[in-house]
Amino acid sequence: MRRAIALLCMVFVLPLSLKAQQTVTPAEPAILVADEVFITRDRTLVAQGNVEAFQGNRRLRAKAIRYNQQTGTLILDGPIVLLDGENTVLLADAGELDQGLRNGLLTGARLVLNQQLQLAAVQIDRVDGRYSQLYKTSVTSCKVCNDGRPPLWQIRAKRVIHDELEQQLYFDEATFRIRDVPVFYLPRLRLPDPTLDRASGFLAPSFRTTSQLGTGLKVPYFIKIGDHRDLTVTPYVSSATRTLELRYRQAFRTGRMEFNGAFSKDDQRPDSTRGYIFGEGTFDLARNYKLLFTVEAVGDTSYLSEYGYSSKDRLKSELTVSRAKRDAYVRASLYNFETLRDGEDNDTQPTLVLDGDFERRFFPVAAGGEIRFGLQAHSHRRGSDMDIVGRDVARINGQIDWLRRLTSRTGLVTDLQAGASFNFFDITQDSSVAQNHSDIAPHVAVALRYPMIRRGAAGVSHVLEPVVQLGWTGNSRLPIPNEESTRVEFDEGNLLALSRFPRPDRRERNAAAAVGLSYSRINAAGWEGNLTFGQVFRSAADTSFTETSGLSGTASAVLVAGQIKMPKGVSLTGRSLVDGDLDFTKAELRGDWTFKRGRLGGSYVWLGVDAEEDRTKEISEINLDGDFRINTQWAVSADWRFDVEDDRAATAGLGLTYNNECVTVDLSVQRRYSSSTSVEPSTDIGFNIGLKGFSASTGTERYERTCKN
Repeated sequence: MRRAIALLCMVFVLPLSLKAQQTVTPAEPAILVADEVFITRDRTLVAQGNVEAFQGNRRLRAKAIRYNQQTGTLILDGPIVLLDGENTVLLADAGELDQGLRNGLLTGARLVLNQQLQLAAVQIDRVDGRYSQLYKTSVTSCKVCNDGRPPLWQIRAKRVIHDELEQQLYFDEATFRIRDVPVFYLPRLRLPDPTLDRASGFLAPSFRTTSQLGTGLKVPYFIKIGDHRDLTVTPYVSSATRTLELRYRQAFRTGRMEFNGAFSKDDQRPDSTRGYIFGEGTFDLARNYKLLFTVEAVGDTSYLSEYGYSSKDRLKSELTVSRAKRDAYVRASLYNFETLRDGEDNDTQPTLVLDGDFERRFFPVAAGGEIRFGLQAHSHRRGSDMDIVGRDVARINGQIDWLRRLTSRTGLVTDLQAGASFNFFDITQDSSVAQNHSDIAPHVAVALRYPMIRRGAAGVSHVLEPVVQLGWTGNSRLPIPNEESTRVEFDEGNLLALSRFPRPDRRERNAAAAVGLSYSRINAAGWEGNLTFGQVFRSAADTSFTETSGLSGTASAVLVAGQIKMPKGVSLTGRSLVDGDLDFTKAELRGDWTFKRGRLGGSYVWLGVDAEEDRTKEISEINLDGDFRINTQWAVSADWRFDVEDDRAATAGLGLTYNNECVTVDLSVQRRYSSSTSVEPSTDIGFNIGLKGFSASTGTERYERTCKN
């Protein structure tokens, strides 16, 4: 009797589901619980009445279990429920298995994998402890209701073989059905089971229709090269193109990389092969250095936009090595730029760029404060050998500063800054300027601010802070062309900067004063806001500032910037520059409303005419974007950009998504109205269907349909 019960307990702990046979650790005890256990006259051990067996994460429940010691046959009376970990559930009406549970028969069985994929079969045969053969099988990840309605989709097959070792499902005479309507037939089909993280095979196809390439089909095929690298090959065939898309990914112990590319033969350019390649990677090097690289190249200017791979009009390839520490930073970069814009020639653009930075901070005890030293090296070259338009520039710029903040007992905050910058320039292929230039420019600045705080009721705080800065930069500007600081922004971030040019080939000179006033309302439970005003005054005008930068003349435009955040998800952000005639030179406004079922946002941008910034007409654009969840399954999104100056739409898009527990459907429509010599107006329609259940990840959200009573 004792030997028979021990043998029965050992049988229960062996795997019965879709995993390979595993060795049971003797230290992990097995437990058998039943209302009644006895032995019949024919030496059959019987456990009946709420029978349950446990070991580790396995659990078996049955109405009754009979074990014949002489034949080694195990008979289970249903309903039978076997839980094998978190990812496998087996349900059956009845079963008969051998002693090792390696061979046998289960009737009226249903298998649930990864809490999602369901396999219902008339009969399941266990073979050699590795294979499970399911006959007359229906496979779906949709919720199956008891009202007789078929699931949204299912795969009916004469036989399904599950290889537990390889974690694969093999279908014989499979029919894919939607609402029990046959859609297509496949004599043979192989799919990974949901417990397999990576496997070679076809991915979900997608349909794409464009006004230039016609209607086409993409069928991606995933190739598992190893545990840490893979290749996805996607043929794209339409009435106007034959394209092969490629994606290669590889993970290393210290980094990763990914490359995407495509090659096409199409009717747009029938005499040439078109293509592109984009790649990126990051790696951890010794001594906490980081390596970053990107590769971007395309065969012609319109390829990326026509095929929808990217909206970039300038490509950048990069190789960067950097290290950031608490008090030190170093970076060295190599860039290669390629312009796709109309009116720009790569031979006259600075396409090859070398750039490096070094910065170090020190904290002297005797002088107090902080000493900051920075060094920057830069070089850019053009492909043209022509004079002036082929100008090449190399420079080295350094700066050392002493910074200290003092706070008085009355609350007055004083920021002191003193230092100098040194600059060396080498300019070639430009006969209008000398080749070598150098200078040293000392500078000093003192800033005074007096923050005032008032605390009101309900935890509301008001902060008012006036600030004034007096600064001086010596020496005259070098007579060199403006290569890098052609676009200047004036905002809250550089109101108190000694130089507002974005690059060190230009620095502000002479005496200047900046004044500002900011107000903030802080309330975590209510609306919050801040408002900033600022203006800069100079002893002499700087001719390198453009008219619309807001910094030309001896008195700058008035900077007005603000932000408001309201409790119900409404936020507004705005910034503008107002000149002495109360005219705007730049203005931008952004508003967002986030609510329970979606989001709505919009922005407006206005830039005035400025020939120095290559802007021959005003820019006035409205952008709207948002998404709305109609219910638990349906969601819609839209975006729209309108050119007010030209009185026409620039782009428009609409997306519709259906998502439930077993399928994801995406429909998108994109329209581009703008045109140029390389890009034509186009309409792009995309349609994707994804069947859930055949992947290791089921997502963090479940959109489950409900069954009607």
